[in-house]
Amino acid sequence: MTGSRRRSVGLRQVAAAFWRHPSPWLLTTLLLAAFGARVLAGDWRWSDALTPLVMLAAFPFFEWVVHVCVLHWRPRRLVGLTVDPLLARKHREHHANPRDLPLVFIPWQVLLWLLPAATATGLLAFPRLELGLTFLTVLAALGLTYEWTHYLIHSDYRPRSAPYRAIWRNHRLHHYKNEHYWFTVTTSGTADRVLGTCPDPARVDSSPTVRALHAREAPGVSR
Repeated sequence: MTGSRRRSVGLRQVAAAFWRHPSPWLLTTLLLAAFGARVLAGDWRWSDALTPLVMLAAFPFFEWVVHVCVLHWRPRRLVGLTVDPLLARKHREHHANPRDLPLVFIPWQVLLWLLPAATATGLLAFPRLELGLTFLTVLAALGLTYEWTHYLIHSDYRPRSAPYRAIWRNHRLHHYKNEHYWFTVTTSGTADRVLGTCPDPARVDSSPTVRALHAREAPGVSR
């Protein structure tokens, strides 16, 4: 489950390398802009406290849906064209080489349209501008947390706390045991447990396609 041989590095060293990639900078820019605008807007209400709680509770399920339906998208022919989005292609590369750190991050090409779309949602889809800014701030913070957690799991930093070790193990089972289970990244045993994708690892067969998503599978593989 550990993949290739790992060396122990400190958290400071890993964090320095994290900021060499574009995704954390793009998300941090959105976070600071949204938070600054939210503070200036004022008009704090109870809904500004409830919104982050709802988003935190929903985020593991959002991760699960995106992972299953978008990242594990199987290329399809529709109207004579092959539909194979960039996110799905990059994720297949990520499974093929989980130690390739640039492949860990959300592609910057995707963020160039995703972050403006999220901003438009925050500014236009809520009954109050202030609530939309709260939503946007929390969304950017969750995105940055996702990127950091995913990066940390695939880095050479070794788990030292029990909660992080559980998250680390959950995601590495997905990459090195069986790609059909353990879809959450920032939590363990949450959405996977509710949605039936958190089995006992000892009862799951190792998948022959864990490093080659959608390749022809051998008979008898547990799903």
